[in-house]
Formats: sequence, C-alpha cells, structure tokens
Amino acid sequence: MKLAERVSVMAQLGAHLQGTDEYLQAVMHRTYFHNKWFTIEQQTQALRAIADSFLAEDKLQQWLQYYHIDDNIEPQTVGLVLAGNIPLVGFHDVLCVFMAGHRAMIKLSDKDAYLLPYLFTLLQNFDARTGFYFNVVDFLKGYNAVIATGSNNSARYFETYFGKVPHIIRRNRNAVAVLTGAETSDELLALGQDIFQYYGLGCRNVSKIYVPRGYDFTPLLEALHTFREIILNEKYKNNFDYNYALYILNKRPHLANGCIILTEDTSLQSRIAGLHYEYYDNLASVAQHLEAATDAIQCVAARPNVLSINTLPFGKTQQPALWDYADGVDTMQFLLSL
Repeated sequence: MKLAERVSVMAQLGAHLQGTDEYLQAVMHRTYFHNKWFTIEQQTQALRAIADSFLAEDKLQQWLQYYHIDDNIEPQTVGLVLAGNIPLVGFHDVLCVFMAGHRAMIKLSDKDAYLLPYLFTLLQNFDARTGFYFNVVDFLKGYNAVIATGSNNSARYFETYFGKVPHIIRRNRNAVAVLTGAETSDELLALGQDIFQYYGLGCRNVSKIYVPRGYDFTPLLEALHTFREIILNEKYKNNFDYNYALYILNKRPHLANGCIILTEDTSLQSRIAGLHYEYYDNLASVAQHLEAATDAIQCVAARPNVLSINTLPFGKTQQPALWDYADGVDTMQFLLSL
C-alpha cells in the first residue's frame, strides 16, 4: 500500500469509530468483563480520543509532512510489546509502524486483548491489504526491531532480550503538575481530569503536584471532590480503602476528600487513589528539579508561562497529539531509520 492509501484507510477507521457499531459495543463489554478497570466509559473515551486526535485525515497529513516516507522500502517486521494500563494504549505505536510502511508483530497485553484485534478486522473490511501489516502473536520471533513498553522491572528483561536488534524500551513514567495557588476553579477541575481519567493508571496521568509552601489545599480538595463518583468503581474503591486504612494505622499525615488521598512525598509515582505533593520555595527551583528528572516524567501540567520549561494546560495531559511521542523518543524517526 502507498502512504496515501494507508492514510486513507486509517481516516476511514477514524470516521467509523465516530459512528455507531454494535459489534464494537459487544467487544467493549467483553473487555470490561475481563478487566474491570476498562469500563465502557473509559474505553469510549480512549476510542474517541484516537478517532479525534490520531485518525482525522488532516491531522495525519500534518504529522507525516515532517518525515520522508519512501513507498518503495523493503518492509521490516517490528515487534511490539504493548502495555495494558489503559485501553488501546499501544495504538500509537501500531499506527507509527503502519505509516512507516513496516509490518507490526504484536504481543498484546492480556488486560487489553480484544479491542485492537477488532480494529484490525475493521481495517481489513475497508481494505484487505491491511492484513499484511498486522500480526497478533503469543510470542515475538523473527523481528527486525522492537518497541516494548513495561515497568522499570520488565524493562531490564527487555533490554537483555531485545538488546541485539534496534529497539525502544519504555519504562515507568508519570505526569506532574505545578500549582501556584492562583488557579481558578475551572483550572482545578481540569487538573482533576488529568488525575482521575483512566483511574490514574496512565503514564500521562498526574500522580504528583508541586505547591508553594503554605499552600491552601481546600479549593483543590473541593474541586477534586467533583469526581467523587469514581469511588463507585469497586477496584478503585478497594485501593482507596486499603491505602486510607494504611495511612491511618501508620499515623501518616494525609489529606482526603472521600475519593483521593494526598500525602507529602518526594516520589513521582503515587498509589492508586493517591496523589503526592511536594512544597517548593520558588518556581525556578521547580523547573530545575523537573529538568533533572526528565527521564521519569512524561509531561508537566501548569498555567501558561509559569515555568521556563515546556508544559501543558491543565486538562490536556491525556490528550496527546500524534507528534507527542512517549518518553520524548520520535518513534517515526526510529522506524524510518530501519
């Protein structure tokens, strides 16, 4: 398939996902049955984000114009080890491999085993030739390159196992937010989306905030209480109850509002249903600290022009564009260099 044809068929998929598909609804219910974190609402959000941000034809064209993609290359087989923390989290990697003209050999996460294969079925219905580009397997073998996503622990095994071929190995990352105390109620509500969407399980979810010394947490806690229905998810509630009991038994200082627990901690990664905070004395020191921790931070949310580093507006951390590559590594450039 030529690049223009690959763009066209993905745009068809995007248009389809914006409509009604009863079989897709059934796949979503099957997914939820096997993984209670992936509610129908969360899966719908993920599919809508993919359709709107990744598969609109004008956005695909805008993204791809920055690369020289040769239609006459010899397709390479790229092994993909996909994560399963949020629905379809590996779709961007799959899309990159396809647009580069390579074949994707895909090891799915058992937490998200049904949505992506159905999307491949849809693509083959639009154009049977797409079947050449996607192969879901139980084990990777015969690959020319690998993109693997996992925890810090699994990344060490990935480095050993895939180290002899060109590879991208992704580790744990988190998003953070920097507050000044001047945020409006709307901005704090938007921050709540960054914290709670996908139950905080994504690498782009805010897991830690930096606040000025003497910060008044009351407006923030009130804004985050707007998302209190999240506690109705049994898995989330179990984590909240367990961690809340743990902090009380250990007499660890904390703040809680019934749906999230705030604790002072230097770690970037917080427990499920938790949010870490750290005080700062000046914004310049925060910017320096975040720059030093670049390898562990996926993105930073803050008001515009507050920091001297790149930031996103509140509410946008879980809305990456096609060119917002995970870990800051240009996946397309990697694939085009094979």
